[in-house]
Amino acid sequence: MTRPAPAGSGRTRVGVVGGGLAGITAALDLAAAGREVVLLESRPWLGGLASSFRRGGLTVDTGQHVFLRCCTAYRGFLDRLGVTGLTTLQPRLDIPVLTPGGRPARLRRDRLPAPLHLARALLGYGPLTRPERLSAARAVRALGRVDPADPAADTITFGAWLTAHGQGPRAVAALFDLIGVATLNLPAEEATLSLAAKVFRTGLLEDAAGADLGWSLVPLGRLHSEATAAALAAAGVTVRTSARVRGVERGREHGPERSGEEWRLVLDTESIPVDEVVLAVPPPAAEAFLPGGGSHAPAGWSQRLGASPIVNVHVRYDRQVTEHAFFATVGSPVQWAFDRTAGSGAQTGQYLAVSLSAAGRQVDERAADVQAEVLPALAAVLPAARAATVLDSWVTRERTATFRAVPGTAALRPPARTGMPGVVLAGAWTATGWPATMEGAVRSGHAAAQALLRARTPAGSGAGSGPAESSAPAGVPVERGIA
Repeated sequence: MTRPAPAGSGRTRVGVVGGGLAGITAALDLAAAGREVVLLESRPWLGGLASSFRRGGLTVDTGQHVFLRCCTAYRGFLDRLGVTGLTTLQPRLDIPVLTPGGRPARLRRDRLPAPLHLARALLGYGPLTRPERLSAARAVRALGRVDPADPAADTITFGAWLTAHGQGPRAVAALFDLIGVATLNLPAEEATLSLAAKVFRTGLLEDAAGADLGWSLVPLGRLHSEATAAALAAAGVTVRTSARVRGVERGREHGPERSGEEWRLVLDTESIPVDEVVLAVPPPAAEAFLPGGGSHAPAGWSQRLGASPIVNVHVRYDRQVTEHAFFATVGSPVQWAFDRTAGSGAQTGQYLAVSLSAAGRQVDERAADVQAEVLPALAAVLPAARAATVLDSWVTRERTATFRAVPGTAALRPPARTGMPGVVLAGAWTATGWPATMEGAVRSGHAAAQALLRARTPAGSGAGSGPAESSAPAGVPVERGIA
């Protein structure tokens, strides 16, 4: 635990509640701007849903997370921590796509400008017939013309839009859901068109290199727990883990150093006085903490925003069963699988982590039933797995992995600024314009810090009257285009 900053410093005190990527980003930004920051995390570790734990001699990630080249805020976060070298980024988008009993396919971009970079990949995509490929290419081109910020795009589902643009069930399952389910955590038939358009436009269509995939070569805990703890300590942020905040109260403070309004973060046995608060917690907690429900979103927004689960199935084989670092599947319950052998510390065999997004059914099933579905499905797409012995297998679940990105979501995602002076929100569920991803979480942390810094800018200083990014502290990466 980092030692607190000296009392009586006279600096603005900020309490950051939540030690996920959003809270960490906000804390680093505010500390860089001269704030006295304390970060409180209820778990024993930092990193939130993108961290790791130990099991049977292995280091296991809490979930399988990738990033894209277009994820500039998250990549800036890695640079800031000095851990970019512990990740890898494809020189060109290349997704192996496996089907049970079928020939492997690839979604690989060419070195051509967008959108021509995807033409050959789509027109040669094996899981679809030639007419379906041509139709899908036209739909992808049309999707690039959908404005994600248009309110009308948040009134219909991605699936309804695809149907209106000539896409049948097989094309939706084999192409659009291959990408959409993994990024939106909902199938096209449920997901809002606005966020689907954001994924496809920003990731695939605006920049030829935008969708190049990146992932961590080491356990996520190395990046999001250990490296962030070191960065926070170096920035002078006081970090307290296993510290559950029970409430946020408003009060007044009197003394030689301060006098006036303050906030108190209420824990089990103490309360911590601060001048400003960043609530980087799940939506239900954020709405509960806001005194008088002081969010700009409608009352009951957190319940209406909902949650969509992710289930991961972890499998250890006695031998190598695939040469792919990761692969996606069509016509299989596997969805996406990742080779985590080296990253986990496994010395023998191969360890695959299977990520099941939009797992509303599997999240309530017995682990044995989930495994009974996934293990034969792996063998169906990996011939070498049929002769291999499964040494161990287990299931991890995250019931509230993301918000439910359904139509109407945009109106329920509150901005960083609240109706309570000195209190801001951060989290991938806030109004970033992005789906619930690591990129969205980091962007939200920047937005929360900027909201507090702008509020404290002295009148007439000339700062704070221009674009939002103009008030970021020196040395802090700034992202333009945050919705």
